[in-house]
Parts: sequence; structure tokens; C-alpha cells
Amino acid sequence: MRLDQIVVDCLEPAPLARFWAALLGGVPVDRALGWSHVEPPGWPRISFQPVPEGKSVKNRLHLDIAVDDIPGAAGVAVRLGAAIVGEVVTDEQGSFQVMFDPAGNEFCFVSG
Repeated sequence: MRLDQIVVDCLEPAPLARFWAALLGGVPVDRALGWSHVEPPGWPRISFQPVPEGKSVKNRLHLDIAVDDIPGAAGVAVRLGAAIVGEVVTDEQGSFQVMFDPAGNEFCFVSG
């Protein structure tokens, strides 16, 4: 078995694919039936599936993105449309910053 892709439900797949492509690399691809995806280098495909309802609760799964500079990565993400959630947290595993993508999906920048 292998992980084939990560699928994210969202109202507007094309702009979300463009955000993630700008953040992680890769070329956004718009597909039939409103789907979009991106294949960032070193990552599985991230696909965006259109659904009629918006996000209303906390994610049950989120992406942790390893970076050398959490504030720098957060700044880039904010310029692309993300939002910072709270402060950087440091524990015995390292540090992380919770973020929202433009659709409100949580993800984290991590280091350590």
C-alpha cells in the first residue's frame, strides 16, 4: 500500500489548489467536475473536491509542514491568503505555528 493523494473538501477547489501550489510548489491543475489538484515536489498529490457546504468545525486531519524558519514561512503563507492562529508553541518535540489556509483548513509549520 501507499498513500496516493490527500483530498480536501472545499467550496472553491481552483483557488485553493493555487494557494497550495504557491506555498509548496507544483502546478495547479483544474479537472473535470470541479476538482483541482497540485503535486508539490516531495509530496503526494493534494486534491480539492468541490462540496456544497463550507467548513464549520475543526479539521480531524491536518498537514504539518517542516520549515527552518517558522515566522518566515508564516509570513509567506499570510501574503498568499493564509491566517496565523495564535502564537508559536514550543514543546519537547520542537516548535509549531497553527495556520488557516484561505478556506479555513488548519495546517501547521513545524521545526525542531
